[in-house]
Amino acid sequence: MKTRTLGRFGPEVSAIGYGAMGLSSAYGPAADRKDAVALLRAAVERGVTLFDTAEAYGPFTNEALLGEALAPHREQVVIATKFGFGINRDGTRYGLDSRPEHIRQVVDRSLASLRVEAIDLLYQHRVDRNVPIEDVAGTVKELITTGKVKHFGLSEASAPTIRRAHAVQPLAAVQSEYSLWTRDPERNGVLATCEELGIGFVPFTPLGAGFLTGKIDTTTEFAANDFRNISPRFDADARAANMAVVDLLKRVAAEKRATPAQIALAWLLAQKPWIVPIPGTTKLHRLEENLGAVHVTFTPDELRELDEAASRIPVRGDRLPEAVLKLTNG
Repeated sequence: MKTRTLGRFGPEVSAIGYGAMGLSSAYGPAADRKDAVALLRAAVERGVTLFDTAEAYGPFTNEALLGEALAPHREQVVIATKFGFGINRDGTRYGLDSRPEHIRQVVDRSLASLRVEAIDLLYQHRVDRNVPIEDVAGTVKELITTGKVKHFGLSEASAPTIRRAHAVQPLAAVQSEYSLWTRDPERNGVLATCEELGIGFVPFTPLGAGFLTGKIDTTTEFAANDFRNISPRFDADARAANMAVVDLLKRVAAEKRATPAQIALAWLLAQKPWIVPIPGTTKLHRLEENLGAVHVTFTPDELRELDEAASRIPVRGDRLPEAVLKLTNG
């Protein structure tokens, strides 16, 4: 597995990480725990060193799952987790909560769940408009000083917010949704800000919640508790229109002797050397397919042609439901 460094301030990690959310939530029933542990350990064996989780996944259960699976490999891996949602012990939510005292409570719980002495990378999951980002960054800075946290990150934050946080405590990474059909970070200044300040960028949902793999079409049915049932980009009309993106990936994949998923991930890797996507899966053969993307390369002309072809395809539907998008720091 090739490696990359998350900006000037972050750790060295595998060029492709692993997003663990889908093992516990969002995409239907949670994975069998024994199978999930085996998959996570298989990822380590194949060179994955960046694992992404959050207290909100489950909630709580995803962190515990990673804690169990990765305990034998603690010195080999970088575990990223997140705070920022208000979550009661029974799993019910009360909005966003990045008050300093709450951050400290979450970190202590996460340390126990993950079975670690320090969190490698701690993200604010969503920006809390009720708490100045300087206070959030200052609290994480204190946690870094005391040894409970190693690196600081933000998720779904705007360029101005990134600058303000970075001025208090240098950021190792910013994560947002980014893929061939979700280009917001290019347009809203986030990628440019990360490059200027030396911050790594971690695209989540790099395979478009599975759509860019080419395995989903207009007839695909999702589990009752799968978020794609309420995602505008996955309604019937949007799916039909957006198949043009998949058709493009399939054409390029045939030329490169790769799969659509590998083309989608390789495209991200080709954007900047400090970009580290975190695709998730519950299947070993999909994990191996995703990791194979590190061997797919583009010439400058091929990359330009792919970008130009993608730019001519209008993507139908918002990337997330309206209520979730409202939590994004615009």
